[in-house]
Amino acid sequence: MGASKVGVEEQSDVYFAAPHRNFAKTDEALRIRSLGGRSLLTYKGPKLDKVSKTRVEIETPVDGTAVAKIFHSLGFLEAGAVRKKREIFRAGEIIVCLDAVEGLGEFLEVELDVESEKDLEISRAKLFKFLSQFGLDESDSIRISYLEMVLEKNKD
Repeated sequence: MGASKVGVEEQSDVYFAAPHRNFAKTDEALRIRSLGGRSLLTYKGPKLDKVSKTRVEIETPVDGTAVAKIFHSLGFLEAGAVRKKREIFRAGEIIVCLDAVEGLGEFLEVELDVESEKDLEISRAKLFKFLSQFGLDESDSIRISYLEMVLEKNKD
């Protein structure tokens, strides 16, 4: 694989439901991620294709407690939580994450930062070529999020 280990993180994500629209229907997500004594606010736009979880992500450091209070004051509700241990590796420009997700199991996530939508096809091809080294292809790709899996599991 030729990857070098970047680090290990314990991540705790809290996802929010907006009072003015249904993120499950619009395929968006809003979360506060806590890791290593810091917090990140992330907005995830709708998926951009039918074979991957490629989407626009906007992320910024925040005071997680303060932002959660602001969201609650504005009528946002906590939609769910995901906790995981993430081992991060870099293989050239590809980020490889080995995730142990609480209550779900272990997953492999690969990503590549893309600056423009015109680069999506090339980047997706690079990722699937990388995965082919491990005997994986598009049919092995999971498009649902950890939050969706957690919510589905907790429905039972």
